[in-house]
Amino acid sequence: MVERTATVRCVPAVPCWVGLTARDLPTAQGFYGPLLGWEFVPGPDRWGPYLRAVVDGVEVAGLSALSSDWERPVAWTTYFGAENADRAADGVRERGGTLAVGPLAFDAGRVALAADPFGATFGIWQGEPVDADPGEAPWTARPGAPSWIELRTADPFAAALFYGEVFRWDDRDPARFEVRYEHERVVLRSEDRSVAALRAARDLAPHWEVFFAVADTDATARRATALGGRVLDGPADSPYGRVARLADAEGGHFSILGPAV
Repeated sequence: MVERTATVRCVPAVPCWVGLTARDLPTAQGFYGPLLGWEFVPGPDRWGPYLRAVVDGVEVAGLSALSSDWERPVAWTTYFGAENADRAADGVRERGGTLAVGPLAFDAGRVALAADPFGATFGIWQGEPVDADPGEAPWTARPGAPSWIELRTADPFAAALFYGEVFRWDDRDPARFEVRYEHERVVLRSEDRSVAALRAARDLAPHWEVFFAVADTDATARRATALGGRVLDGPADSPYGRVARLADAEGGHFSILGPAV
């Protein structure tokens, strides 16, 4: 049983939290718990059942139950940190995106759900100022934690212009935030670490893909199948490690990333 947990901090301009909307929370727990070594603690239930996944005492993801009258599919959502959620939401609308929910007050600050002009959904999270609580780095190589976030979209450069304007990438301190081009991707670096990328993918609907760190990609992919999930692609080596794309027991898509073999 988890007695104390540390919360991943909100870092403006980059993805810093992920959340799963599942149809049945016990099913999600039964899949992700043994697959990624997660424990679970209850979260705020203002909008329905909500759990936080914990790895080594650090909260790494949120899991919520879809309302029975929602037609939204089971999916992972990537949340970008923002100093001001309302201003970021205005930026989304002004630049051709749409707001689905919020911004609304939440226990961790203010949140909103949005979609970019190309159809990829994402969240906005206004949390406590970084300097107020150093907390944990957004992503780590700790097995079971999110280690990489990637936008799959037809035109990553047009998408980069949208997100760059919404989250004011050009105004950031270059010593703490950087946008660079590598391995045919637009890569975001935060505090000297690559944390996310935008890349061309024309065979999939635009979406933000969440990658979880694992110690052994092939073994984890086999375990996912045994737990009722599916392997959608891979395992295969990439410039960032060995990857596989999976579907969970309810069809939610995500990826795993481990050391190259």
